Amino acid sequence: MFHLFLPQMRMSHEAIVARARAAETAGFEGIAFMDHLAPPLAAEHEMWEAMSIAGWVLAHTTDLVVSHLVLCDSLRHPAVLARQVTSLDHASGGRFELGIGWGSVPAELGTFGVGSTEAPVRVGRLAESLDILRGLWSGEPVDHEGEHFTLVAAQQRPVPTRPIPITVGGVGTRTLALVREHADWWNVPVHRLDDLDRLREQAGDARVSVQVPVALLGDERERSAVTEVVQRRFGRRPMGGRLVVGTAPELAEHFAAQRARGVERFYAWFIADFAPVETLHAFADVIRAV
Repeated sequence: MFHLFLPQMRMSHEAIVARARAAETAGFEGIAFMDHLAPPLAAEHEMWEAMSIAGWVLAHTTDLVVSHLVLCDSLRHPAVLARQVTSLDHASGGRFELGIGWGSVPAELGTFGVGSTEAPVRVGRLAESLDILRGLWSGEPVDHEGEHFTLVAAQQRPVPTRPIPITVGGVGTRTLALVREHADWWNVPVHRLDDLDRLREQAGDARVSVQVPVALLGDERERSAVTEVVQRRFGRRPMGGRLVVGTAPELAEHFAAQRARGVERFYAWFIADFAPVETLHAFADVIRAV
């Protein structure tokens, strides 16, 4: 139910692995990284490549599911991505999931000269990529002639160890069509959570996940200091007012209420302290309660 969302920036590989192992011990089912060519709104900071860090963490954990929230389709040819996913799937014994979207920061595509910044082009490319991925994962020859890709009797072996779970996020009409057709998980942007009930039917059979910016308090005395830190970094209404700050019982109550609405997976993003090991261990109380 709980996955840790951990942007792979401003920390070493060793620090990321330490957090992943702590999350595993605390009862998190998975960990998810981001996928950008430069950290959004923080280009001066160091950051690691998305698929490389996923492989590194898979190699240093035992049970944790590893994914991204989400990979940017424009950054990889689907034939390359199909190979990468299958390789990580086999290497980890089936612990890699594919989270993919058509890019949340289109400006970076222009900056680095990668693909189009136009939304209709990017969502169309994602549609073709998902078709190609599923075709290649079948192990059978794939012929595809589209606006973005042409494949002629393309074949890849081995096939994945299992049907690769796919997460697609967003609430646009074309995105929801891709969710219905391809996704196992529909990730609802937290600022659109109020639209969940209205849009649920359009997501088909996909299960619902949401990314939640969260700050865990050891006790009530920490509330004002933690709130001040977050507001200093992100403004007076952090994350559009969707930041959840509270003690373990308060957070458990919040997540239980969202679970009652049909949210089955939470990507917890610890934006106040960047998920140190002690915070993740303390969050185990929330996981157990929910």
